Amino acid sequence: MTARVISGRELAEQICGELRERVERLKEKGIIPGLAMVRVGDDPASISYMKQKGKSAEKVGVYSETIVFPEDTPQEALLKKIDELNHDPKFHGILVQLPLPQHIDPRTVIEAIDPAKDVDCFHPVNVGKLLIGEPYLLPCTPHGVWQILLRSGYSPEGKHVVICGRSNINGKPLFAILIQKKAGANATVTVCHSRTPDLARFTRQADILVVAIGRPKAITADMVREGTVVIDVGVNRVPDPTKKSGFRLVGDTDFDALVEKAEAITPVPGGVGPMTVAMLMWNTVTAAEFQSGAA
Repeated sequence: MTARVISGRELAEQICGELRERVERLKEKGIIPGLAMVRVGDDPASISYMKQKGKSAEKVGVYSETIVFPEDTPQEALLKKIDELNHDPKFHGILVQLPLPQHIDPRTVIEAIDPAKDVDCFHPVNVGKLLIGEPYLLPCTPHGVWQILLRSGYSPEGKHVVICGRSNINGKPLFAILIQKKAGANATVTVCHSRTPDLARFTRQADILVVAIGRPKAITADMVREGTVVIDVGVNRVPDPTKKSGFRLVGDTDFDALVEKAEAITPVPGGVGPMTVAMLMWNTVTAAEFQSGAA
């Protein structure tokens, strides 16, 4: 069998179309959703990600502003700016691009953001609401994974979902989303990680396998049974002398081998990545709706 390759780009375009309609309804009421994006330093990957987010904001009609601080900016100066943004009604969402320089504590920065404007959904208040099943917003990448499954016809309901990775950004919040007693969730979820012995014993049990390990081609064909739906969250740079950049992007799974065995699989690039950006726009629009009373 040859797997269905799920295009995250196509699904993201579909979502952006829906968001444009929601933005138009807000604009009719005099409300323009606003997103403030803060970067400290000139990390090339961060610059690239923020450009993508800016383009996506423009596409859906969200006003966005990028604020850049030098690498050596004191933590206090960053916190002061976040406080200003918290009180600026022009912005409904605030995003601080990670990673931050070593002298800045990311947890302190995240907790300084008003939970109502926390469009990354990293604030402890929003994490807690997610876990108890009463979320204000959903974290962008896990929400993107969930939307991929729902919109592609692979609802997690009643399925055994195996998540490889337990990060606060991907694995844990995805578990919290899928375990809820609600339509589109109701999954039985196993979370595996770096200390899981005999990882393949668990991955072979999956109806849906989500991989967010951060290691190229960590999941091989022998670790997956036929007919599994595979969502590859990983983005890894590997050397490739045929590319102008000298590298290419690959996921955490051996895509070429799994495409001959899985029921469906997401590619890297073009899978989860575009959905993550689309979900950021979703959160910004949702935040604008709630803060304006239009929800």
